[in-house]
Amino acid sequence: MKAFVMKGLDRVGFAEKPVPQPGPNDAIVRTTRALICTSDAHTVHGAIGPRENLTLGHEAVGIVHQVGSEVRRFKPGDRVVVGAITPDWGDPASQAGHSSQSGTALGGWKFANIKDGVFAEYFHVNDADANLAAIPPGVPDEAAAYCCDMLSTGLMAAENADIPMGGTVAVFALGPVGLMAVAGARLRGAGLVIGVDSVAKRAELARYYGADEIVDHSREDVVKRIVEISGGGGVDAAIEALGGNEPFENAIKVTKPGGTISNAGYHGKGDFVNIPRLEWGVGMAEKTIRTGLCPGGRLRMERMLQLIRSGRIDPTRMTTHSFGFDQLEQAFTMMDRKLDGIIKPLITF
Repeated sequence: MKAFVMKGLDRVGFAEKPVPQPGPNDAIVRTTRALICTSDAHTVHGAIGPRENLTLGHEAVGIVHQVGSEVRRFKPGDRVVVGAITPDWGDPASQAGHSSQSGTALGGWKFANIKDGVFAEYFHVNDADANLAAIPPGVPDEAAAYCCDMLSTGLMAAENADIPMGGTVAVFALGPVGLMAVAGARLRGAGLVIGVDSVAKRAELARYYGADEIVDHSREDVVKRIVEISGGGGVDAAIEALGGNEPFENAIKVTKPGGTISNAGYHGKGDFVNIPRLEWGVGMAEKTIRTGLCPGGRLRMERMLQLIRSGRIDPTRMTTHSFGFDQLEQAFTMMDRKLDGIIKPLITF
């Protein structure tokens, strides 16, 4: 089969690989649609260390091609989505409620990390009964693909932010995760949602998904402006959706004492992120910092699919570009360099 791989640090391209085979509890999926994530670019540039001949990608839907002898819920021909995170559900971390960390830190993140990803004609899914979800009629593949990561991660950011009903929240960076965090904040009952970004198209989408105010960090003092908008006391919750030191610091600065900072960004470079000491109340302002890797599993995917099916969220508004599988290298370069206003590219197989 054909696969799009990381050949080494800063090098990508196509390769021929054998079609994977399932173990007793596994499945093989024939890919129909996929999305490129900025974290794929982080990986290629060395964020998780060197990799060679690793198939990239972790957001895909497809048709079940083959199942192992112990798989009971799925059969060849089923249309399915699989989360970017595919935990080992019998692992102690999973049983303790931290399934995305199963085995080791970030251990539930297998695709394009510790095993081949989904940018191939076929891909392997471990623990298929627990990690696959059937795509219901009426939900197109190009929408279902967003459940894998962007929708799940963005909503996780809002869930972790512990936003009080009618409360205030600031979302730093309005890429796909930030946009879904805006939508999640509105679904969670936020009374005032403030988005932070300098890109006009992202600001427009943020307003569509529920942002009340947009702060342009390239033109104004972000902290001062958010405090003003929130009435002078700061926000109840802040969401960092970029993975940058400055927005992380600002998220802490604008959050009122007793509030929550939810980090969903991928901090792909640098040795440290900084906590501003005074705004942290010299360690005693009762500000909670929560982190998370997007939840995996069939139930999570089914819930995300239901939000799409019911019309609560339409993530396809974020799809700015479409490519065929054979154009994936071009699409990857555009996503890596953020060319032509790209927000999310869809790949058709």
